[in-house]
Amino acid sequence: MSFTVFLGNLPTWVTADDIKGWLSAENLVADAIKVIRNPETQESKGFAFIEAPNTEEMNAIIRRFDRAPLEDRLLRANPAQPPKGKGPARPAGGPGQQPGTGPTSGPGHDQRAPRRHKRGGGAKRQENGGSQSAFAEELAKVL
Repeated sequence: MSFTVFLGNLPTWVTADDIKGWLSAENLVADAIKVIRNPETQESKGFAFIEAPNTEEMNAIIRRFDRAPLEDRLLRANPAQPPKGKGPARPAGGPGQQPGTGPTSGPGHDQRAPRRHKRGGGAKRQENGGSQSAFAEELAKVL
């Protein structure tokens, strides 16, 4: 059984070492921490996964960090969902129909799922500069 916590809405400057420091400051234990990054730019995608050793520790991490203020945002922490598997592609038509012959096939029809667009850009946040919340200041002292 997995005891993984999803930690989201993180500023892009947060590293695994930052999270490890926050956990240590709260006497919480993690077996592993993985900050998810864009493979091309290596910039954080704003979320991480924390592997806890057991259910009690996982729940303690969630209670401590869910809706905790950091900078001008509230963190989100909840049990991680298992990754959605990519099963074999199904043909566009029903049973017995040859792939590529259904009403949704042919030129000009995109069978991919619609893309979600990222929110409009804004000014990038200053890295560890600017005003921080009390929570962020406390964490900075620990680090």
